[in-house]
Amino acid sequence: MSESQTASWQEPPDDRDEESSPEEVEQALRQVTPEEKRPPRRIAGRHKAKIATYLLLFLAATALFYLVRLDVFALPDRWLRPAQRLARAAMYVILVLGLGSLIEAYVVSRLDDDVSRYNVGRIVRLAEGIVIAFIVISALFANWYTAAVSLGIVSAIFGFALQTPISSFIGWVYILVKHPYRVGDRIEIGGATGDVIDVGYLDTTLWEFGGPYVSTDHPSGRIIKFPNANVLSEPVYNYSWPLFPYIWNEIYVQLAYGTDIRFVAETMQRVVEEELGKRMKERVDKYCSLLSRTPVGNLQVQSKPVVNFRVNENTWVEGVVRYLVAPRRAGAMKSLLTQRILAALNAAPDKAMFPQGDSR
Repeated sequence: MSESQTASWQEPPDDRDEESSPEEVEQALRQVTPEEKRPPRRIAGRHKAKIATYLLLFLAATALFYLVRLDVFALPDRWLRPAQRLARAAMYVILVLGLGSLIEAYVVSRLDDDVSRYNVGRIVRLAEGIVIAFIVISALFANWYTAAVSLGIVSAIFGFALQTPISSFIGWVYILVKHPYRVGDRIEIGGATGDVIDVGYLDTTLWEFGGPYVSTDHPSGRIIKFPNANVLSEPVYNYSWPLFPYIWNEIYVQLAYGTDIRFVAETMQRVVEEELGKRMKERVDKYCSLLSRTPVGNLQVQSKPVVNFRVNENTWVEGVVRYLVAPRRAGAMKSLLTQRILAALNAAPDKAMFPQGDSR
């Protein structure tokens, strides 16, 4: 087999796009190091306009409330109290919306990354909706006690009927706070593997890779949905931590007992190092730097591809080479390295021998 034939099988996969953005790295660093003070961001003009609009509407609603309360419009008695409740409700609704705009302007907009701004903004809008719903219910009843009792009864009924959705909502809050995964991460949870494409209030959606229909890490074409409550009870394997978005991978080669083990080890290590040597060393140095901040900082990690041998329960020896790779490039890189390793070993049949016979 010629080198030209080997090179034509597959182009080397380029995994440079797997590097995390500076924004993602900065956020991950804040999870393991104390946060430094940063200059506050300027408030956008659209936020100022919204706040000013809500302020004017609140003043108008307040004035309307007191005009109704003072009976300036001379309403009939049967309409007076409902009109007061509606005017008060309008005043409180505008106040809640104004406070939401203030939070969006001075808290949400100052968050460092788009994902956090989006998620926290959804929490603020959800809280606004809950408070406004309570205000509207209060306006429909004669007093606050009746409204509170009615809301309590309804909440109790729905609490028993919707335990799983409530747990999933709590899981959603946990996801936002603790960041076990975010949109764009590649994860495994409960036997499901995929890239996160949406994190909703109640469930998470994955774009599946692997699965029963494909043998590599290629997308299967299916989507997986699971309730957010799963993150509270099952381990989450995240392949996309911004500080170290890489995994170790291995290639197995079956060898006969008469094989020159030293030659095979040197060949496998050389082939992998030619392809990944410099990049792997940089990644391992980063990994060791992260380990130094943990109680397992003295763990020995090789910065070069490592080859090990073990005796298979059948009639051959297995040579195993371990290397570091970006998870989304693992399948393509394994295919490429397998081709080059086999080509190099087949070039020396007197040193690299493969098992023969039906027992293989």
